[in-house]
Amino acid sequence: MSVPEPLVQSMPTLAEFEDAAAELHGVIGHTPLELSQHLSDVLGVPVHLKLENLQRTGSFKIRGATYRLSRLSAEERARGVVAASAGNHAQGVALAAQELGIAATIFMPLGVPVPKLLATRGYGADVILEGATVETPLRLAAEFAERTGAVLIPPFDHRDIVVGQGTLGLELIDDLPEVETILVGIGGGGLIAGVAAAVKGRAAAEGRTVRIIGVQAENAAPYPLSLRAGHPVEVETRPTIADGILVARPGDIPFGIIRDLVDDVVTVTDDDIARALLVLLERAKVVVEPAGAVGVAAILAGKVQAQGPTIAVLSGGNIDPLLLQRVVSHGLAASGRYMTMRIPLPDRPGQLSRVSDLIAHAGANVIEVLHTRHGQGLQISEVILQISVETRGEEHKALTLQTLKDAGFDPVVVPD
Repeated sequence: MSVPEPLVQSMPTLAEFEDAAAELHGVIGHTPLELSQHLSDVLGVPVHLKLENLQRTGSFKIRGATYRLSRLSAEERARGVVAASAGNHAQGVALAAQELGIAATIFMPLGVPVPKLLATRGYGADVILEGATVETPLRLAAEFAERTGAVLIPPFDHRDIVVGQGTLGLELIDDLPEVETILVGIGGGGLIAGVAAAVKGRAAAEGRTVRIIGVQAENAAPYPLSLRAGHPVEVETRPTIADGILVARPGDIPFGIIRDLVDDVVTVTDDDIARALLVLLERAKVVVEPAGAVGVAAILAGKVQAQGPTIAVLSGGNIDPLLLQRVVSHGLAASGRYMTMRIPLPDRPGQLSRVSDLIAHAGANVIEVLHTRHGQGLQISEVILQISVETRGEEHKALTLQTLKDAGFDPVVVPD
């Protein structure tokens, strides 16, 4: 397939990434790369985690934002910058602007997580909250740029952004020269485009190849369809816990690079992502936001074929504590380790005790109990017992349910 001329021109070179890395030296941190024995056992090859969640501002976005702002002229810097974001891009632009002495205005949706809002303001940006989704801030940011002359800083669809993000790829090769497969989450595509171009450029110079696999949330996955069509296609998205990569249309510049350099793109469900967050918490002792865990989710969901030393990029760690609490509960349920049951009971003494004894006999642990006589469809002589229990996995969950059924009860699992 021939490549359109604008996309040929947009392919960054290895020298550009190396220059960008030099420009960013001292501004960004070189984040750790750690071996995960658990994921290595799952995949059958060594799996390393790139802890970009420990980057300044809590995500990779500081790389592209800083590099883009560093290339502004003195006249452009004087006009200030503007951006729209629900979180990570906002923080990246705000801190980069603070470091370079540039005034920054950030438009964010009203429902933005409080930690991201406070961090963005803490970096000195003027934050304006407007709209239920990020679409309104995007429109307002563009209008602000047109009205004031401020330079609009896009989250992914700009060559400088791609090059800045790609400095992460150079770190991956430096830290694990023998790497053969790299897993990267995809939203608009700026990160994986930069990583793919930098890694494949370095690998080609060394006479070898590296596989790059992109991962999207199933509810916001425009890349598989766009790659089949050969051009960016906008899709209808659905809600996903991975809001950091909830993008309806690929960026034009990232798309051309991804089409030519990324070896495969797979999707994962919200249940897959929740399980991945739980595994990272329990096994790696790492806190990651949902969008940052999709590479690990792909491994756990069996979407990745084992091929040599592998790196999963944990791209961000900015998760609202309240969301983390909900996701952990969801992850436990998705792993068969937590369930809530509704059990109709005859309204007579001893029934709650009997159910508790049966659950204890099955080896499950009661977490929460609600015993009520009020509920739609209940007979006067009935009560409802809603009980949440901790189990050891799907088999133990099934055993607990069967134990109750064998005793004459009719438990119904309440969806998480």
